[in-house]
Amino acid sequence: MTQPHDRSCFLPVSRRDMTERGWDQVDFVYVVGDAYVDHSSFGMAIISRLLEARGFKVGVLCQPDWTDTESVCEFGEPRLGFLVSAGNMDSMVNHYTVAKKHRSTDAYSPGGKMGLRPDRACIVYGNLIRRAFRRAPIILGGIEASLRRLAHYDYWSDSMRRSVLLDSAADLLIYGMGEHQVVEVAEALNAGLSIRDITFVDGTVYKAKSLEHVYDAVELPGWDAVRQGGEAYARSFAVQYANTDPFTGKRLVEPYGEHEFVVQNPPSAPLSVEELDAVYRLPYARAWHPDYDAAGGIPALSEVRFSLTSNRGCFGECAFCALTFHQGRIVQARSHESLVEEARELASEPGFKGYIHDVGGPTADFRTPACDKQLKSGACPGKRCLAPKSCKRLVADHGDYLQLLRRIRALPGVKKVFVRSGIRFDYVMADDAHGREFLDELAQHHVSGQLRVAPEHVSDAVLRVMGKPSHEVYERFVREFQRATEAAGKEQYVVPYLMSSHPGSGLAEAVELAEYCRDMGFNPQQVQDFYPTPSTLATVMYATGLDPRTMEPVYVAKSPHEKALQRALIQYRDPKNRDLVEEALRRAGRADLIGFGPKCLVRPKRPGDKDAPGGRPAAGKGRRTAKAAPHPKAAAAKPAPKRTKPPRANGHKGGIR
Repeated sequence: MTQPHDRSCFLPVSRRDMTERGWDQVDFVYVVGDAYVDHSSFGMAIISRLLEARGFKVGVLCQPDWTDTESVCEFGEPRLGFLVSAGNMDSMVNHYTVAKKHRSTDAYSPGGKMGLRPDRACIVYGNLIRRAFRRAPIILGGIEASLRRLAHYDYWSDSMRRSVLLDSAADLLIYGMGEHQVVEVAEALNAGLSIRDITFVDGTVYKAKSLEHVYDAVELPGWDAVRQGGEAYARSFAVQYANTDPFTGKRLVEPYGEHEFVVQNPPSAPLSVEELDAVYRLPYARAWHPDYDAAGGIPALSEVRFSLTSNRGCFGECAFCALTFHQGRIVQARSHESLVEEARELASEPGFKGYIHDVGGPTADFRTPACDKQLKSGACPGKRCLAPKSCKRLVADHGDYLQLLRRIRALPGVKKVFVRSGIRFDYVMADDAHGREFLDELAQHHVSGQLRVAPEHVSDAVLRVMGKPSHEVYERFVREFQRATEAAGKEQYVVPYLMSSHPGSGLAEAVELAEYCRDMGFNPQQVQDFYPTPSTLATVMYATGLDPRTMEPVYVAKSPHEKALQRALIQYRDPKNRDLVEEALRRAGRADLIGFGPKCLVRPKRPGDKDAPGGRPAAGKGRRTAKAAPHPKAAAAKPAPKRTKPPRANGHKGGIR
């Protein structure tokens, strides 16, 4: 990418930049674990530009050296305080694979270089600042802080951890997307209020020494009980999860002894269409800072540079996703005019070749709340909009999204508009008015060879735990997409995301998934092992063995070996997995799938045989080989290419994230 901007297009990143603007002091120093990309898909850019628009002076301090206290002193002490974020991704997810192995690259750092931020970045940065500035207000935000705002299970240490607010030495924590909260906090500080007195802002968490002035609160199990994990943690999380709605959410109190409490205020109200449009009209440079040119720039920008974020929030409620806890269940969407205006800007940018890579969000085809009731009374506590079946109140309508896509693809200079952030296939199937029309236009205009969707599994028992629809719904969707793609005269394929070792999945369910891959002729090159990240329902199940929604036991595969067995079953065609597959089949009581028949997954191992997949004899033995027949009810699926984009964060595009 050619960098078209100079330093003056960005906020100050050094004392020199600050003085060249004629500033003696900044109001806020934003300390962040990412490199500086001034684009609306990066939370730091949204929050810093929003504060700038309100008249505040913001200095940006990216990836300071966490081994040197002086590194956070670049701007001196800010007039109002420090804002701290780990970045667009949780720092532990950014650093480690699900196998707890260190990743080799960081897409949010210059040139993809790993190692420029610490583990548990919010904690490290907060304590670094506190050592340098004893009295300066420190305000945490971003997805790492948001999902660790109360006591939580930490997969990487296999232990419970306290609220990050306590361990980071910070004064206040903003959770969720952050726009309302950060402006209200900034204006309160500017009016002369002490950070200790800012206890009234929705969407924030603060510390208290007593509950004398805390009213109308629900008290959670204390740290002494929760730190043991088990039932106390599951019950605590169930209460937290039930209070993520801005209309019905209550104030929560988590005790840490007799004289220490963490208080979570109710969630902040969702942004209106006008407010969301205003966020995306801010004067972003839409580029990385020129200081990174020599390193080759910031890889994460390439995935979003020519994409449009059209919505936030998700009522899908997948158990393994943190969106409910971070963005909430109420969908907020930008206006057509806002998105068309940004699309025109994209089309005029240097390097634009006519392709808009995405028009979407957490779920691309969610453009309105699940039902009219949600904007008046909030999302129903204890009920799901889509799973296991669509709610009778659900308003499934792709009409607005269709009109939006038509307007954008008709713009001068736009050759094609892709939908890459994913659609919810059960939502499509629930749309009697426009679902078929949407699939026809999706196949004709918005897919390039492969449509990626996320059934995640085929066992209805596992899908119920995941919060996904029955497998039959996915099969109907695949047939409908195949009809649409054939009508378009194209050769296109549905490529499913599959997940192994999710709570609820044992070896029997993993075998069921392997048999489905066999029958549909699908050879998945990539399978996502369940990753227990903070503040998801599935992570609580992993930690406690209980479903916090029902308090019923859930089977959990926790040992690395069993997780390897489940993963190997899905990738049974890989010769390297042969021994694991045979072991898994025997342990599952499915030795009938070891043999030479067309339904067998692996052949018996004989002395001198090379490993061979799929029950097929090794070449040269005088036996015939044949391709597995495609599943009769599914579109043919080609192996998915390896993904080049950064690992999926716990669900967001934007925020003090």
